[in-house]
Amino acid sequence: MSNPVFAVILSGCGHQDGAEIHESTLTLYAIHRHGADYHCFAPNILQHHVLNHITGAEMDDTRNVLIESARIARGNISDLADFTANEFDALILPGGFGAAKNLSDYAFQGADCQINPDVEKAVKTMHGAGKPIGALCISPALIARILPGVKLTIGSDQSTSDNIRVMGAQHIVAQETEIVVDTDNRVVTTPCYMLDSRVDKIAEGVDRTVAALLEMI
Repeated sequence: MSNPVFAVILSGCGHQDGAEIHESTLTLYAIHRHGADYHCFAPNILQHHVLNHITGAEMDDTRNVLIESARIARGNISDLADFTANEFDALILPGGFGAAKNLSDYAFQGADCQINPDVEKAVKTMHGAGKPIGALCISPALIARILPGVKLTIGSDQSTSDNIRVMGAQHIVAQETEIVVDTDNRVVTTPCYMLDSRVDKIAEGVDRTVAALLEMI
């Protein structure tokens, strides 16, 4: 019997304008640590913008989300447009502002956000097939928009949790090592850097998320 395979959706490289690197790397580590495999995906689109990760200032530069995500995936990555749910057992989305700026426009539109069509299709097809979905950090806000009524967490940030409720989801306050499991929708979430956390705490929350997803397969 083959190992379970996760699809991992990345949103660039770097927490201010792409995928959060710690969360992404720890996700890949946890998947392998639990005896599963993964393949990474990202949309083949331009980033919303590029930020200097020292100063936070916007740079006069343009970057492609798929190409930047390939830095984390060590080049082994596919265009999200080519994703098919029947090839995977679970789906997981690390956080970082790229989820809110590149995979969606949540960072700018809040509860009225629109989701990248390929991201929305991947989540909906996996959900429709009864396959588990994990989301870290700010990524649960996207799941709230795609799957109304879902139970999840982004930690304890008031404005974000309010937006999640407006989108029709149920928000549960959680700490950085805790997970929230929605058994009906087969969704597992953890706050990660939505809280003032450390990398070891992030690792614990991510590991619990991956383990819970594997139990659902």
